Amino acid sequence: MMENLNELQIFLYVAKQCSFTKAAAHLGVSPSAVSHAIKNLENRLHIKLLQRNTRSVSLTPAGERLANDLTPLMNEIQHSLNALGQYQNSLRGQLKINGTESAFRCLWHKLQQFMQQYPEVKLELISDIRFIDIVAEHFDIGIRLGEDVAKDMIAVKISDDISMAVVGSPSYFAKHNKPLTPADLITHQTIALRLPTYGGLLSWEFLDPQQLNKIIKVQPSDSLVTNSTAIFYQAALSGQGLIWTMQKNVIDDIKSGRLIEVLQDWRMVYQGYHLYYPNRRVNDALFTEFIEAMRL
Repeated sequence: MMENLNELQIFLYVAKQCSFTKAAAHLGVSPSAVSHAIKNLENRLHIKLLQRNTRSVSLTPAGERLANDLTPLMNEIQHSLNALGQYQNSLRGQLKINGTESAFRCLWHKLQQFMQQYPEVKLELISDIRFIDIVAEHFDIGIRLGEDVAKDMIAVKISDDISMAVVGSPSYFAKHNKPLTPADLITHQTIALRLPTYGGLLSWEFLDPQQLNKIIKVQPSDSLVTNSTAIFYQAALSGQGLIWTMQKNVIDDIKSGRLIEVLQDWRMVYQGYHLYYPNRRVNDALFTEFIEAMRL
């Protein structure tokens, strides 16, 4: 029996979020509407799909089986709808993309051009510094630095290589000598960025100018630790300490004098941003056009 696709889609959102409230917010409907849709689906199927209590929502074994089976089927339906764009003058459809905040900032010009060229396409840009499984979390595309892309993914380079920079404010350097080597950082206040995937601190990496294949790692001090990039940059601008970040993110601050770069001879350079997707991904018209628009 053919079930109501809207109810099935709502079920998948609840299964992913483990929350009626979060699913409702994502879908732009009320929690009661979500609850009603799930109740109708369970009554129609004569089986319980979700365990509910006042604090959480979890999948029953039947619900887990249905979610696992439905996810690739729903993805194929969306891909088929996207593919209809080749028969129209303008592309339509939607793409859900996961990347870091820095990646989206770096690539914003290309993203904006694509949206202006195809106004009927919906892009959902989800910023996350975790290393995620884009298939398991239902993203169409991921964007990460080349070194961070899983080997089983198809990757397309979409930006130039990325240079890192150590920067601090003039007020900070008025009180502290500039470091000449990475080893000098042990005497400096550094602002650490906590990674959400495993909870560790982001290590700072440098290329030895005397041995270019030698990478030197420095663990920042924990006098100030944050997982917020906004606080990270604000702390540096206010003179709290040094940060290690993509030079592109602070180039305007360097040019204006709000930040001063040090250790330029020791800059680490990474492969540029890559767009990646699973090798079984259907290359519909929208997907193909987006890749070409982003390609370096």
